[in-house]
Amino acid sequence: MPPPATRSFPAYHLPPGHRRYCLVTLALFALIWLLLAVTPRDRADWALENVLLVLFVPALAASLRFFPLSRLSWSLILLFLGLHSVGAHYTYAEVPYDDWTEALLGFRLNEVLGLDRNHFDRLVHFSYGLLLAYPMRELFFRVADARGFWAYFLPLDLTLSTSALFELIEWAAATAFGGDLGVAYLGSQGDPWDAQKDMALAGLGALVTMSVTLWINWRWQRDFTREWTRSLRVKRMEPLGEVALARLGTE
Repeated sequence: MPPPATRSFPAYHLPPGHRRYCLVTLALFALIWLLLAVTPRDRADWALENVLLVLFVPALAASLRFFPLSRLSWSLILLFLGLHSVGAHYTYAEVPYDDWTEALLGFRLNEVLGLDRNHFDRLVHFSYGLLLAYPMRELFFRVADARGFWAYFLPLDLTLSTSALFELIEWAAATAFGGDLGVAYLGSQGDPWDAQKDMALAGLGALVTMSVTLWINWRWQRDFTREWTRSLRVKRMEPLGEVALARLGTE
């Protein structure tokens, strides 16, 4: 059986300005992170909040060599990490945004909106979908060759699944550590539906970003309709499951 045809791509050389932009913005984020690491409100919670970040940032830096993201995706990722770093510094339930709006604008945001809890965690969960759905789309587009419908659906799907996974990690960590640390890390503030609301907000953020991206491509991409239609066509008529297993035994 001949090997399946593969699509060949021309070699791409990252422009020096692109690499410089990524390195400068990464250094700026590192500086902000270090400043926020000096005197966090709860050192134990800060350390726990930063476990995934410490693992992710070196991988992001290494991607410049093996999988350079667009400057847009890079900036969106660092903006999200910056918001997360603020939440880790104060603990998510105690970020003093009311004090900030009062000092800058003369009113307390919660009072104006009629809110009775600290909603910074809600903002960050919404931002997870809003800011990271596009980098996820770039990943699916360039690695999995997702086109048409799948290039918009898969980032939404990944946002929801990883949000659910993170809520499970939060639950496991809160159960394992218990006490004040578990409460601070979980950040539910007494809301029994906190996890569901967080996942819904992340999905909503991703839906907003993918809707905007969809509209832009529908408006200016010349082959949008053809690509969308082809993405929903059946590519292989042979079923999988037992049919594929039987075929493997004859090859």
